[in-house]
Amino acid sequence: MKKYISLILTALSAVAMAETPAEKPMVAQTIDQTVESVAPAYTNPLKDAGNIPVTFPHQPPLVPHSIRGLQVTKNTNQCLACHSPEVSPTTGAPRVPQSHFMDRDGKPTEGTSPRRYFCLQCHVQQTDVNPIIQNKFDTIRQTQGK
Repeated sequence: MKKYISLILTALSAVAMAETPAEKPMVAQTIDQTVESVAPAYTNPLKDAGNIPVTFPHQPPLVPHSIRGLQVTKNTNQCLACHSPEVSPTTGAPRVPQSHFMDRDGKPTEGTSPRRYFCLQCHVQQTDVNPIIQNKFDTIRQTQGK
């Protein structure tokens, strides 16, 4: 009896293994075949847009230039090449605010605060594309007048 049960289990496992291709897991095949990208194709960012107005309170300023190829890593922050307090008067770029040079207790740090060092976490590049999903968002400028 035990012999028959082990033969049946062996046969069932062989059938299960034969149905799934060894090269790719079934999940990956399904995702590759059915998912389409809804993200718009990369377009050129707004050129020389100047300061882009904010649309809600406490919004970080938007980046009006391309950030493609811009390196912001733990060892390098290329944003500071133009936006640091020492260089910004020469480049004409907006200066990094004093809040980026303070720790969470409000005490000044020697350099950029580690929690504010990775600029692209908050400051995003703006491009002129149609939204993926339409919405009825009103900016603060539109709602203040109503």
